[in-house]
Amino acid sequence: MGSFDFAALLSFLFVIELWLQVHGTGSKCDTYKGRWVYDAAYPLYNSTSCPFLQNEFNCQSNGRPDHLYQNYRWQPTSCNLPRFSGREFLRRFKGKRLMFVGDSLSLNQWQSLTCLLHTAVPRAKYTLQRIEGLSTFSFPAYGVSIMLLRNAFLVDIVNEKQGRVLQLNSIGSGRLWKGVDVLIFDTWHWWLLTGRKQPWDYIQDGNIISKDMNRTAAYEKALRTWARWVNLNVDPGKTKVFFQGISPDHMDSRDWRDPTGKTCRGETQPTSSTDYPGGSHPAQVVLNEVLRSVSKRVELLDITGLSQLRKDGHPSAFGYGGRRGNDCTHWCLPGVPDTWNQLLFASLIRS
Repeated sequence: MGSFDFAALLSFLFVIELWLQVHGTGSKCDTYKGRWVYDAAYPLYNSTSCPFLQNEFNCQSNGRPDHLYQNYRWQPTSCNLPRFSGREFLRRFKGKRLMFVGDSLSLNQWQSLTCLLHTAVPRAKYTLQRIEGLSTFSFPAYGVSIMLLRNAFLVDIVNEKQGRVLQLNSIGSGRLWKGVDVLIFDTWHWWLLTGRKQPWDYIQDGNIISKDMNRTAAYEKALRTWARWVNLNVDPGKTKVFFQGISPDHMDSRDWRDPTGKTCRGETQPTSSTDYPGGSHPAQVVLNEVLRSVSKRVELLDITGLSQLRKDGHPSAFGYGGRRGNDCTHWCLPGVPDTWNQLLFASLIRS
């Protein structure tokens, strides 16, 4: 048996094993329902083995004293989630392009995936290029490119005479999405920004331009513009589309039944229950409704519930801003986004 045939056989066996693990022995398993369990074989990589890991996610380098948050593995209730295989990922997606489109949570997941892949083939040459808002991490030997397009709203912000206008009905950057093999979208957190942090001065819906509007309503209108773009431009035979569920923050401990009202700072363990006491995220309800209206196949990367249980996974004082900061929005790496990418990989193989 030649080396090519042997590699193909190994890949086939890997897919069969993955199918059995994901589907379990009975009916189809929901990989998003489960609990976090301690596993000494985790994390999947060390921050020191990922030389391009950005400082704001590198909690160990920033002095975080505990390590246990890195050792939790997501365990679905009725099946098993296969351990991420970077080599298999690169083999299966040889010659392909994957693009994350969204805000800094997309950056968080993109960084996780590039670290996972680099750790699998540490001697393989890679290139990392950034041109304006597009970052591209490539493995030339495999022809695989993992891209990140920073677009926090998915729709356009245009400079007009009166100022910066957030246009809820326009997607000019969609031209960069066309022809990509896998698209993973994300948007939410920037919709809540006000004051100096708000990157627009006016908001436009149709022909109406106003200083502001209900942010959840604006978010839904933008999502429906995105949905129309997908319906008009995506060929499901060539492009697989995902939408990342809402990544939760942990700014109020009353959401996880701690009445003190503190933040994620100082948290070192996940929530013990399998259901988050704080309930469903309101933005996720809107996203689910919009996704049901899309005629083309879009798969929800339903990371919200499992991430809500990880109040311990944020940088807090060990990320951007240092001890004076308190980041309860983004995630330490290694950490929770590695599980998001395990789920993404399992879904890609399954489909």
